[in-house]
Amino acid sequence: MRFQAITWERLADTVADRVDRAAPGDGGDWLKVGIDGAPAAPGAEFAERVAEVLRLRGRSVLVVGTGGFLRPASLRFEYGKQDPDAYYDGWFDTGALWREVFGPLEPGGSGRVLPDLWDPVTDRATRSPAVPLPPGGVLVLHGPFLLGHWFPFDVKVHLRLSPGALARRTEEPWALPAFARYEQEVGPADAADAVVRVDDPRRPAWTGFRQ
Repeated sequence: MRFQAITWERLADTVADRVDRAAPGDGGDWLKVGIDGAPAAPGAEFAERVAEVLRLRGRSVLVVGTGGFLRPASLRFEYGKQDPDAYYDGWFDTGALWREVFGPLEPGGSGRVLPDLWDPVTDRATRSPAVPLPPGGVLVLHGPFLLGHWFPFDVKVHLRLSPGALARRTEEPWALPAFARYEQEVGPADAADAVVRVDDPRRPAWTGFRQ
């Protein structure tokens, strides 16, 4: 896998170019972008960069993070607070993401997307109102383990950390086996349309988009 240096600004522009050329794979009215990466990668920041560029081009954009779709603590911590398999399989409410985020953007959907569902600090429902995304709008979803659930992304970008960089920059080392499992079972670098190496977040490098 060959990487070439690029700036975050240029990368956001290039991803936006890809979005502008894309057509919804499900034949609907909305495009869906996935920014996949471990918490140690700057996924939220890059998602906002891409959204800003698209908005400047006149597109309606909604950025959603999977951190707002965690399951209640009683379910996340059923096997303890540091179980990597539970983190990988059971922390994120993928059913709610399908229902509340992707469901409204299916062909004929309402376009009303729930931006978050659960507050992990208070361990209560956020009760956030649904946000209308007009036809032609773009959803940008960011978070870890995104490429293993068959989410209907039209553009998929994987922010990649080498094992050494991931170990150095992960605040909770007990979670590292979950990312190793993701690599083995999903192979996000192969599943993504483009891979961005972020070992040094000041100097990203990328593969370019697959044709």
